[in-house]
Amino acid sequence: MRYGLCVPNIGEFADARAVAGLARRAEDAGWDGFFVWDHVVFAFAAEAEVADVWTVLTTVALATERIRVGPMVTAVARRRPGTLARQTTTLDRLSGGRLVFGAGLGFTVEAEFGTWGESVEPRVLARRLDEGLEVLAGLWSGERVDFRGEHVTAADVVFRPTPVQRPRPPVWIGCNRPARRPLRRAARWDGVAPMIVDPADGSWNPTPGAVAEIVAGVDEHRRELPGGGGPFDVVITGRTDAREPDAAAAEVRRIAEAGATWWLEGFRPAPGEYDAALRRVEAGPPR
Repeated sequence: MRYGLCVPNIGEFADARAVAGLARRAEDAGWDGFFVWDHVVFAFAAEAEVADVWTVLTTVALATERIRVGPMVTAVARRRPGTLARQTTTLDRLSGGRLVFGAGLGFTVEAEFGTWGESVEPRVLARRLDEGLEVLAGLWSGERVDFRGEHVTAADVVFRPTPVQRPRPPVWIGCNRPARRPLRRAARWDGVAPMIVDPADGSWNPTPGAVAEIVAGVDEHRRELPGGGGPFDVVITGRTDAREPDAAAAEVRRIAEAGATWWLEGFRPAPGEYDAALRRVEAGPPR
């Protein structure tokens, strides 16, 4: 099991220098990863301050040397794949090959897409996501790409330089439980990062049973791949109490036994959350 932090690019976390300082403290305290939300418009705080995720991740990469970094997650359908390939490659090279690319449909689609007059039809966005990922992987390869899809085109283009990581940075697919279709998409890539929340209040609720269900669903699709696919991460976000280290470690141990490979302490764009994240970081991972 590896351990990371997942913070918004909103509110108190819209200050890139403050987030970089938090990431540096996380590395010093023995955490393994630091991930940042990617929102342009946040539906639940329409007037909140929002930072550009790539600028924030650049400061994080420059402030650290070891931990994994990346967006959690980028709505690929709202970004041009060429621009995204340049941003991700530059960040991977800047960080010395530490980028993990989290990708998904986006949330909420009404805010992220409808605000700009774009389609909010899930099937359209899903197709644009799949085509965008295919083009992105091709551009990362450094080989010539000539792709003409239903929604995305890359006409006879070569992108250099390539990312440090070969054949490409890992791709984790975000999804919302209990949705099943994204598990098939995730199985084709390198990991799944589901949001498991309590429908009553929206709090994180990653029970071992829910994690095992997701692992089984992905495994079902991975068995259809040649050789069963390569290494695969199951990335679970939750919240543990730093004041109860033994209980926190026991909780995460049960999640690991259910099949998770990463545990992320998650934070939200609410007053006091930066200080809460700082306390959790300095307490160290729930090992």
